[in-house]
Amino acid sequence: MIVADRKPLDEIVNMLKPYENVLVLGCGACVSVCLSGGEKQARELAMQLNLRASNEGPGFHADFDCITRQCDREFTENLEKDPANFDAVLSIACGVGVGFMSELYPETPVLPGLNTTFYGANTAPGTWEEYCHGCGDCVLAWTGGICPIARCSKSLINGTCGGTHDGKCEVRDDLDCAWYMIYERLKQLGRLDEYRKMREPRDWGENRSGGPRRLTHEEVMELEEEVSNV
Repeated sequence: MIVADRKPLDEIVNMLKPYENVLVLGCGACVSVCLSGGEKQARELAMQLNLRASNEGPGFHADFDCITRQCDREFTENLEKDPANFDAVLSIACGVGVGFMSELYPETPVLPGLNTTFYGANTAPGTWEEYCHGCGDCVLAWTGGICPIARCSKSLINGTCGGTHDGKCEVRDDLDCAWYMIYERLKQLGRLDEYRKMREPRDWGENRSGGPRRLTHEEVMELEEEVSNV
């Protein structure tokens, strides 16, 4: 699933300064699962914006709506409020939703309320972790289903670097070395011949570091802990 996190409120407010009548449009797909862009989040953000505006003076109003998917034309028929009737739409979908809605409503500015971050899985209550980089050239067939582009801090394509130690990455002590994981997985599958094959290097232009990105909602983790202790 696509994981996204909401932009800081100050950034959103500055983005909306030229507009008075704004629709906060939620998306019921991926970003609702990671608690960033569903109907509840759209309603809460509209309330926050209206409260902020009331403290700064009249002239601004935010309404809200939500559809199942902003990246699918058929669901726009379920909109209760027409985006064309607003000065701007603040989309709390991923970047795909923002781009697609911009095409559907070319006369209305569609602005991003979220930062789209990565493709991830729900690994623990309130935590989403990156499993795919969306590089467009999937190598999972020969890496045992573990993506070296997303999970290796250096996105190495031909095995581990010299910085791994006891299965951990040199970038962070708590970060598993992706190529150690790949080696162990291929060994388990009896396919270590895949590990020994040399692959063509990739030209990424810029090297990303830091390992898999993660979005954590602390309040969800605390709630899960409270429930577990009952």
